[in-house]
Amino acid sequence: MHLKKYFFLLLFSSFYLSYSQSGRIDEFGKPSKEELELKSYEAEPEAAGVVLYESGNYYAVSIVKRTAFRLVMEIHRKVKVFDVAKFGSSSVEIPYYVGNGFYEEELLDYKAITHNGILQDAVQDDAFYTIEKSGGRKALKFTFPNVQKGSILEYKYTLVTPYFFNMNGWEFQNNLPTIYSFFQTILPVNIKFNRVLYGPKKLDNHSNYIKKDGFLIPSNNGHVDSEVNIYVMKNIPSFEEESFMLARRNYISRIAYEPVSYKPFHGEEKVYTRSWKDVDHQFESREDFGDQLNKNNYFKRKLPNAILQIQDDMERAKAVYGFIQNNYTWNGRYFNYGNDIKDSFQDKLGSVSDINLSLVNALEAANLHSKSVILSTRDNGLPTELYPVLSNFNYVLAVLMINNERILLDATDKQAPFGVIPFRALNVQGRVMDFKNGSYWMPIVPFKQNIHFANAQITADENGSFNGKVNQASYGYIGLEKRNAIAEENLEEYIKTEEKDKAGIEIDSYQVEDIGDIEKPLKENYNITIEPEIVGDKIILYPFFNKTYLNENPFKMKERSYPMDFGFPFTNTYLISIDLGNVYEVEQLPKSRSIKLPREDGECSVTYVAEGNKINIRFNMKLAAYNFPPDAYQSLKEYFGTMLTILKKESIILKKI
Repeated sequence: MHLKKYFFLLLFSSFYLSYSQSGRIDEFGKPSKEELELKSYEAEPEAAGVVLYESGNYYAVSIVKRTAFRLVMEIHRKVKVFDVAKFGSSSVEIPYYVGNGFYEEELLDYKAITHNGILQDAVQDDAFYTIEKSGGRKALKFTFPNVQKGSILEYKYTLVTPYFFNMNGWEFQNNLPTIYSFFQTILPVNIKFNRVLYGPKKLDNHSNYIKKDGFLIPSNNGHVDSEVNIYVMKNIPSFEEESFMLARRNYISRIAYEPVSYKPFHGEEKVYTRSWKDVDHQFESREDFGDQLNKNNYFKRKLPNAILQIQDDMERAKAVYGFIQNNYTWNGRYFNYGNDIKDSFQDKLGSVSDINLSLVNALEAANLHSKSVILSTRDNGLPTELYPVLSNFNYVLAVLMINNERILLDATDKQAPFGVIPFRALNVQGRVMDFKNGSYWMPIVPFKQNIHFANAQITADENGSFNGKVNQASYGYIGLEKRNAIAEENLEEYIKTEEKDKAGIEIDSYQVEDIGDIEKPLKENYNITIEPEIVGDKIILYPFFNKTYLNENPFKMKERSYPMDFGFPFTNTYLISIDLGNVYEVEQLPKSRSIKLPREDGECSVTYVAEGNKINIRFNMKLAAYNFPPDAYQSLKEYFGTMLTILKKESIILKKI
């Protein structure tokens, strides 16, 4: 697709790029000889590839006939492939917003080429296709052809958007190492941003200057000055994602453009970044937020008298929570702008904000003290604390103040017990919206009793097999995870999945108790038959046949530069009783031992006791902390490595009597 409709964008682009005095501009389709001949990247010789060059050129243009203006974002990227197998997918997705058809974004002038030496394979027009995404978004997708060792994958596109304050900024750091990253913005001076550099790496170059009369005012053909900012970062290390981390954007090297204000060419200035006092007033007056918190009388009429008459405050709060939780089905959206929660309540369907603002109203209607809490989800990044940036917040909870404690509540998950908020919301802290006394930050503390307990009793029979029973109980987030799995699969499919996960062990009479009573632990009971391994005259039995909460070491990198965040603390306890009968006797037991994390953040221990023809085993793993700094990485890596060695590799050696 070409820019016939917006031919002036090309003129602006080439004009502005000529002023890129502090950055390098590579011509599309013409990689250098050095780039074509590059065999590996010296700083990271094991890397599957390297980003040779990437540029982002953002600028504003006028549309005179519409008396409007748009933000144009031109992206150009070149990537070298060293190892095709490790490189992974050679497909690219470019997301854009279409909403309901008004003020939609447009993708223009997109093209892509695979370079193999002097040979070029262009992606044909019919190989670009559009896919639907959630939340009013689409994505343009394509796949590079003929990707080989040594290929250079190059693409560029132009995105035109009316949403100036969703421009976000630029990410210099990628999953591959990057040799050169260039970012330029040219914006009229009446649009103001806070520009914040995040991540460990510093800029190699930054220049800033004013271009006089650089922007055409679309309404009267006048001009205002433009501000030019150029940022360059070189030789940027790759960012490798691993388990148990918060959002990637918290840690990578990037520049954020956080909106401050916009002064129309004619009219009063609109301020985006204010004090929290101003933000409180803004939220209080919003139709989709503050106005929705004035529905106490409506929910007092809707709450059953039996709930309102409960004398104990905590029991009444739990009943209100259950009432809202059971009335609604979450529609998968976080916010549903312009919606009235009374309509959502009647429809029994709503967004996170619909459901949890209803919960705040219902708790207040039941003579309980509750407030709304705005926050950012784990995958959305940590909000800025220094000043309010409303685009940082994408979620809302309820907080109940009761018996000198604060309990966070989220009624969107029908399987979640009282006080257990979804994992997606466990993101350090949120902002309590107290319109009378002023909002304030509140730590998001997870539910603490997250336990997986298993008790197994097995006995050797005359044929040498072991038969017995296993009783399991799962509490807190571990129980919630299992209940959600059952709800998604149905009980029969869940049982089949559990049986498959215990390969080499025969399972029957699998039963699940207390599925519907979410305030109780989820209980699972089943019978097992185990055939021990026979090596020569040795009988080898691996005693930990239960599925563990973690079944592999999540930490595999040599080192890690960002924190580890598990979301919540948890405990695994296994009690195993083995009756050898008159069939076997113990030749060798593994050693009892323990390993501890510094500062009593966790402990893992196992004890083996043989008495007569019986063996009793107790395994206990406790992770008391759930957030660890980067310098704890090696300790955690060793801790989980030892734990999994105990559970998966250490065996009891028996011999027949």
